[in-house]
Order: sequence, then C-alpha cells, then structure tokens
Amino acid sequence: MAKDVEVQEQGEYSAKDYQDPPPAPLIDVEELTKWSFYRALIAEFVATLLFLYVTILTIIGYSHQTDPKAGGTDCDGVGILGIAWAFGGMIFILVYCTAGISGGHINPAVTFGLLVGRKISLIRAIFYMAAQSAGAICGTGLAKGFQKAFFDRYGGGANFIHDGYNKGTALGAEIIGTFVLVYTVFSATDPKRNARDSHVPVLAPLPIGFAVFMVHLATIPITGTGINPARSFGSAVIYNDEKIWDDQWIFWVGPIIGATIAAIYHQYILRGSAIKALGSFRSNA
Repeated sequence: MAKDVEVQEQGEYSAKDYQDPPPAPLIDVEELTKWSFYRALIAEFVATLLFLYVTILTIIGYSHQTDPKAGGTDCDGVGILGIAWAFGGMIFILVYCTAGISGGHINPAVTFGLLVGRKISLIRAIFYMAAQSAGAICGTGLAKGFQKAFFDRYGGGANFIHDGYNKGTALGAEIIGTFVLVYTVFSATDPKRNARDSHVPVLAPLPIGFAVFMVHLATIPITGTGINPARSFGSAVIYNDEKIWDDQWIFWVGPIIGATIAAIYHQYILRGSAIKALGSFRSNA
C-alpha cells in the first residue's frame, strides 16, 4: 500500500499540469496583416481614453469640492481614498473588458514589462504604447472639453513632484509603485497559477486593480501617482505647463525601470528557480 502511494505521488510530480507559451518573437511583421492586431489597438486606445476621462474628472471634482474659495473644506469630496478607488476601480473594469482582446495593458509600463518578459513582440509593444498615449491625450482632452474652467483652475489632474519631496524620492516612488503593479500583472496571468487555480483567470483583473489602488494610497502625496506613462503624458500634453514638463521624465523613467525589474524578477528568478527545483526533484527521483 505504501509503495502504491509512493508511485502515485511520484506520478503527480512527474508531469507538468500547465504549459508555458513559447516566447514571443522580437519582430513579428505578420501581426501587421491581422485584423485582431488592429482590433487590439482600438481596444487599448478606447480603454485608456475612458481611464483618463474618469480619473481626471475625479481629481478635478475633488479639488473643487475641497477648494475654500468654492466653500469647500478638507473634509469634503471623495478624498485621497476616493481618488485611489477611482484609479483602481477603472483598471479593474477596463482590464476585465479588454483582457480577451488586447490583454488589457492600458499602460505603456505594463506593455514594456511584458516585452521584457517575452510575452509580446516589439512591434506590438510600440503600437500599443502609441495607442495608449493617443488614448490618454484624447481622454484628457475630453475631460477638459466638458469642464474647461475647472480643468485649468485645478491643474488638469497632471502629475508633478509635490512640495516637500525631491526628484530622487519621486523617482523611487514611481519605480517601486510600478514594480508592484507589473509584478502583480505577471503573477495574476502566470499560466502555472491559472492551471492549478481555475478561478484565477476570472479574478485576474481584481488583484491588478487592487495593486493600482494600494500604490495610489502610498504615492499620491508624493507625485500624484504616475506608474503609467500614458496617464502622465496625456495630462501633461493637454494642461501644458512648464513645471509639469520639467518633471515629466520621472513618469517615464521610473515606470520603465520598475517594469523591467518586475519582469526580470518574475520571469527569470522566480519562474527560473522553480524550473530548476523541478528538474532537481526529477533527478533525485
């Protein structure tokens, strides 16, 4: 009986119950001939447009509600907690809606991290980033079109280094914040986890949105929270202020570094060590 159990246990570990997809080619020109590719670009454009429209108006609305000149107080409005929920909730909704079409990136940093992890091709990454940036500009422009006076008065929801913080602190906040987000994306979409926990594909947008929510709670007082170059770029283009442009590089360099570290950590350290451990177990068996 003990022998049967031992054989059964060995059999359980001898075969993988999941299949890793092959690395995406670096250059895949064939993608440019497929309608599914352009459909994905449209999905990324529209999702980022909606993301910026809702979140920028949330920021502007909160600024107006707490403006002493408008009769508001610090206790009015949704507060920082509400702004964080707006960002996290919109990411949850939009990732859920677009994951099956484009992968639900809605963020050039996420796209870049997936490129480093060999999940998408360079061509797809470049076009995704362009679509996301264009969507962010249009979404912010739409917000300004509906509330031009409030948009101009309250800074257009743009990201910048807040008083009391220096560029090093802001850069560190963007790197770590983006690391948390991209690491969550890799973990939530890991084929190994999806194969063993059948509920994960359904719930994948939830931890991603929650990661955005938590990072905003930590970094809104520092930079207003970027962790998404398209979000920062769109508001900078439409608001077009010298201070905003001076700080803009932080909201590209920080997220790109954070995304790169997260991709390397998950793909080449965590998953790499797991494969080595499995190979060692098989050798001993």
